[in-house]
Amino acid sequence: MTQGPFGPSAGRGKTLPYERTVLVVVHTVTSATRLGDVVPMLEADPRIQVVYTQAPALFGGGTAEFLGRLGGVVVPWEIATQVRFDLALAANAGSLEWIHAPVVRMPHGTGYSKYQFRWDMDGPEAAREPSGPDRGRLVYRGRVIASAHIVPTRAQAERLWRTVPEAMPITVVAGDPCYDRLEASRPERAAYRSVLNTADRKLLTVTSTWSPNGLLGTRPGLLSEFVSQLPPDRYQVAAIVHPAIWSWHGFRQVRAWYADCIRRGMILIPPEEGWRATLVASDIVCGDQGSVSCYAAALGIPFLLGIDPAKDIEPDSTVAQLAAFAPRLRPDIAYDQQIEQAAASWDAEWQDLMRNLVTDLPGHAAIAIRSCLYGLMRLAEPEGDPRPESVPPPRPVSLPRTFGG
Repeated sequence: MTQGPFGPSAGRGKTLPYERTVLVVVHTVTSATRLGDVVPMLEADPRIQVVYTQAPALFGGGTAEFLGRLGGVVVPWEIATQVRFDLALAANAGSLEWIHAPVVRMPHGTGYSKYQFRWDMDGPEAAREPSGPDRGRLVYRGRVIASAHIVPTRAQAERLWRTVPEAMPITVVAGDPCYDRLEASRPERAAYRSVLNTADRKLLTVTSTWSPNGLLGTRPGLLSEFVSQLPPDRYQVAAIVHPAIWSWHGFRQVRAWYADCIRRGMILIPPEEGWRATLVASDIVCGDQGSVSCYAAALGIPFLLGIDPAKDIEPDSTVAQLAAFAPRLRPDIAYDQQIEQAAASWDAEWQDLMRNLVTDLPGHAAIAIRSCLYGLMRLAEPEGDPRPESVPPPRPVSLPRTFGG
């Protein structure tokens, strides 16, 4: 039996007099990074003990290792579902009905945009459904699972209400803490570029979501093409690979696939953190239908769309808005020429459009979210408003060691 600051025996080894115990439910590395923007609002409060658990998930690979490096108390899922907590935080749906606590659910990206994959079986094809919200995962036996749904925009709230109208009174439009930290990191741009050894070169960041329809799934040789064709004295290439790619294929395998690009100067960003600092340091981004692309455009970074995602994205989504104005990367024109043209043609109005799609409360997400969390815990908030902090410098992935080395 695992022992710690939770459950009936929590007081046995207790030293500091905390009053509330918060469970952070981590499904994937992707959701862990989003929860990492929220947990610091709580964990410094001496009245609060924070513990973690890993929930079942399709892309759960690497999550246990992530939690191990985090250094927090990790409660096995089998025990976490049998113990009462004062609050639970999650950035995914799935299995949350087993948690005994007021559950706060938040997104881990810029909103739903992609259609679900078509089921590969023998029945006739039907129209594909949007990727969410999924009522079956948000309602359980006649009751909404969460006690609060935190969303970044009114538009996202209305989408939730179309699926789960019962969630209307518990929905909090709180803005996007990830975007706020990106904005707060702008003063660190020169420091990030120094860590990346960018100097006076232009930093091209390539970002890909997971699935065969993502940038790397559609154009697997693109990173090598960029590294080969762009003059290294004028350009630096960095790659942000979705955490689900790392978890599905394995950390070592992904490094091995791109080892040659790394040897030729490409910067590969690890899945846990570093992608935001790299975005802030970037001069231009080439991406796909993933959330990182939307964040880049919302920051005002000139953007190239590496694929045509029209068949996979919903017409009114944030990604669809991005695709409406972003120039396409073409294989028949020199890449440096396209990069220069994209940078020169960037319109500041596009940044305003994307920012308004990403967040309704720029700079104020921490205030709204902390108020919600403390209200559910019935605990007075600490004095002073929380402020978004800059993100840590990037730490590029090193080359894989020889097998067994």
